[in-house]
Amino acid sequence: MKVSRAETVRKYGDEIDSIVRTVRKWMTENDRPPSDDEILTKCEDEFFGSEISLTTNSHETVMLIDSLRRRLGGRYGILTELLDDPLINEIMVNGPDRIYVEREKALMRVDDAFTSCVELEEMIRMFASDVHREINEANPIVDARLPSGFRVNGVLRNIALNGPILTIRKFREKEIEMDELVGCASLSGECAEDLAALVRSGYNVFISGGTSSGKTTFLNALTAYIGPNERVITIEDSAELVISHIENKVQMECRAANSIGKGEVSMTQLIRTSLRMRPDRIIVGEVRGKEVIDMIQAMNTGHDGSMSTGHGNSIKGMLNRLETMYLTDSQVSVDSVRNQIANAIDIFVHLRRDAKGRRFVEEVAEMTGYDGTDYKLNYLYKAGEDGMLASTGNGLRDRERLIRCGYDSMMTGTEGTQVMTYDRT
Repeated sequence: MKVSRAETVRKYGDEIDSIVRTVRKWMTENDRPPSDDEILTKCEDEFFGSEISLTTNSHETVMLIDSLRRRLGGRYGILTELLDDPLINEIMVNGPDRIYVEREKALMRVDDAFTSCVELEEMIRMFASDVHREINEANPIVDARLPSGFRVNGVLRNIALNGPILTIRKFREKEIEMDELVGCASLSGECAEDLAALVRSGYNVFISGGTSSGKTTFLNALTAYIGPNERVITIEDSAELVISHIENKVQMECRAANSIGKGEVSMTQLIRTSLRMRPDRIIVGEVRGKEVIDMIQAMNTGHDGSMSTGHGNSIKGMLNRLETMYLTDSQVSVDSVRNQIANAIDIFVHLRRDAKGRRFVEEVAEMTGYDGTDYKLNYLYKAGEDGMLASTGNGLRDRERLIRCGYDSMMTGTEGTQVMTYDRT
């Protein structure tokens, strides 16, 4: 019975490591970088010259030679082919022998494995070194953006119970356009037109959603409607946004502390610095903590058209999270926080990723104020049970900026505006 590639690697891990070390030494001693064919030939010579070749069957022999070739033929070893595959969006390694990918919205396990925790941790350290980051037992987590634009998160085994963890999220080099999202039924054409008008008119927009629901992709699509003559400041934990049509832009990225705890540059610091750069709009990639205070303050101090994202299960859930993040690092009253949030954010867009991997806009709502007890939300669009977005028939209440920008006839509603009080339960 044929065994899988992963089982073969686990069975002969020590032998694979030994041959890889021998071939790597040969590669470094060469006067020139060897070609792929030369590397393959050397792998075959070393394999058939070792004792392991006497104990493997033909099926295992083919898989082992291929495994050696893939470890030595690319900088990122067995992950090279996965990184080069344009259909793969995300790579997830849960310990040395469990590799998963998301390909075309479907999550699947890859028939492959690392030989040991040591080999996987060496891979994580290689990714960290590519961006001049340090990862060790004292600093066992790395979260960084590669020069290719891929976002890498690595965790060493001293804090991960099932072995080292490596997660790589791949991003498109070319920014996605709203028409593409409409084409794949992520939202309706009508909603896309309304959101475009809101962005152009300078409404502050907040995008919420769960992990991998498409928040950054959607934010990037919305930035296409920012005027090309505006000055835009982008602030991200790991730079992912691609805004090619704006020349007057500043892109800033947070920086983690080094091994002795020095050199950290937080999102809070960057938001505060951005206010002194004469921004027309400030775009914050994702708020996770106390930086929400500075983001809210920025939106409340004349930077119309600013945007940000956050993790939440719904618009209501996102409001709860914003409050919690704000209050964690602030001594102001709850009513004051809610008033500031209500005054800062004009439009909420919530995204969802369903069980089939489809990402879509679930609801769009206008924040109309805080009445001293609850937020007041005017829902403009909601998705039905089939996941298809439809207008609620409600018109936009705050129309002043729309009218000022020439969108007098848009978002007037068909059934009269119905403002819903936010229910905290």
